[in-house]
Amino acid sequence: MIKKIDIEGMKCGHCSSAVKKALEALNGVVKADVSHETGKAVVELSENVSDDALTKAVTDEDFTVKGIE
Repeated sequence: MIKKIDIEGMKCGHCSSAVKKALEALNGVVKADVSHETGKAVVELSENVSDDALTKAVTDEDFTVKGIE
């Protein structure tokens, strides 16, 4: 399962790394590809992870989730 997250506020590689680390720490997340250039994260899941859990991981790093597909 793949989910795409639109994220606002990432400005550099450090931002992308922080979000990647936070997302990959969640149970059920296999990997996260995060780009500050596009403002998107593509998350590969091994099981269903709620949008709320994904949003919390991003907002805990002080970024804003604009949407999840």
